[in-house]
Amino acid sequence: MKKLAAYLLSALLVAGIFSGCGQSNQPRPSESPSSPVQNAKISFTDDDGRQIALEKPCERIISLYSAHTENLYSLGAGDKIIGAQDTSTYPPEAAFLDHYDYDADPEKIIAADPDCVLIRPFITRKVPDFVKALENAGLTVVSLYPETFEGFDGYIEKLAMLTGAEDTAKEKLAQFHANLNAISDMTAGIAEKQTVFFESTEVNLRTVTPDSMPGLAIKMAGGENAAPDVQPISEGGTIAAFGAERILALADDIDVYVSQRGAMNAGGDLHSITIRPGFDTIKAVKDSRVYVINEKLISSPTFRFDKGVRELARYLYPEQMDSLVQYQTDTPATKRGLANLLVRAAHLPVYVPSSSKYYTQEHAGHIYGLFEDVTWQDQDFDFIETAAVSGAVGWEADGEKQYFRPDAPVTREMLAKAVFILYEFEAKDQHIAIGDLDRCEKPRIIQTLVDNGVFPLIDGRFEPDKVMSCREVAETLAKLTPLTEQTAAA
Repeated sequence: MKKLAAYLLSALLVAGIFSGCGQSNQPRPSESPSSPVQNAKISFTDDDGRQIALEKPCERIISLYSAHTENLYSLGAGDKIIGAQDTSTYPPEAAFLDHYDYDADPEKIIAADPDCVLIRPFITRKVPDFVKALENAGLTVVSLYPETFEGFDGYIEKLAMLTGAEDTAKEKLAQFHANLNAISDMTAGIAEKQTVFFESTEVNLRTVTPDSMPGLAIKMAGGENAAPDVQPISEGGTIAAFGAERILALADDIDVYVSQRGAMNAGGDLHSITIRPGFDTIKAVKDSRVYVINEKLISSPTFRFDKGVRELARYLYPEQMDSLVQYQTDTPATKRGLANLLVRAAHLPVYVPSSSKYYTQEHAGHIYGLFEDVTWQDQDFDFIETAAVSGAVGWEADGEKQYFRPDAPVTREMLAKAVFILYEFEAKDQHIAIGDLDRCEKPRIIQTLVDNGVFPLIDGRFEPDKVMSCREVAETLAKLTPLTEQTAAA
């Protein structure tokens, strides 16, 4: 009966009797001045050439591409998504949506009765029968994908039209471009530009074309691309052949080596890159300036692309991008500020899970993105999550719920624990006497840091519960050498 109803609905659509959130099959506007496409409140052509005509924004969307899912949440339309592909793991709540797959039986999607199924042209090319089955069942199928960075705004505007989020889209896009411009402005005046090689896939050590999103990110971050003249492997693509021989020929010129991680490049890690044959001759490897970046930040058409550009700029120009000058104030430090200070001072890459299975795995500590008091919309989300996942800054559990307490004050012992985790220190044979060492939760840590001159005593005491100012935290961290620099100097 469900199939019969679906086919009757499809027939009504073809006849032009039904209107609403369904796709119109009427002639194009140029063919008939009274066509539904022309009269619809929402009308555009998708990236597979379909004429989309809707009478109202959609309320029951199934998204089969993670970028669509993420961008809908960013537009405030997450509540309109009833399901997504299992690769949708950001924002964190997207990971707990019902899962649908274009490699599975289309009947599952049809039975869910969505008023819009969001796909991309790749899906149409890969599984045309799947897409046709959805259309034959009378479902509105919308295919979107910006082939270039210049097409990103138009893509977002169409998502906004589908969900009635046009005003939010304008605000988000304005802020997005302002963020990118701010990064470019920060690095524009740097005289000694850094050269970066971007590894798109470990297989055959491929890179990206200059007009790709990673290629543009390098430019926006103020870097020089080590492979500026490469051509795409396939027409219209952005992946380019390169190989180990050509990389090693540029060994002395590569200041920074960046490899993306995710579905496109799942193999290898920082260690495996550095031990590849001949890679020990690369300047970036010698200087411990090899980084892994999540491909969702750098290659996916989402609002988080500005975060990917920011990360690249941090890799290239850490002293400028991670400056602690703004924290030279006497206001009491909070855990929010501590997270920012630690990530910047230690030049920690921002943590983002790269596996789509992350939320189905067991985690002994904090689970990314699940703090009750720090949401993904928080301006300091990346720094707080990085500090928490690294173990440098503690958090609290209340049953199954996790809390960061971002406004809690920073004590001397709290900072000491963070410093001990993120930096390396040698235990001294001779110890400085600490009058209140018995009041410290971690006396061995406190003793080691005092012996190494990290914390001065106050009248012979450590004062573990003393609240620190932002200036005191910044000055303490400024005395330390990040592990990457320690390794490079070894």
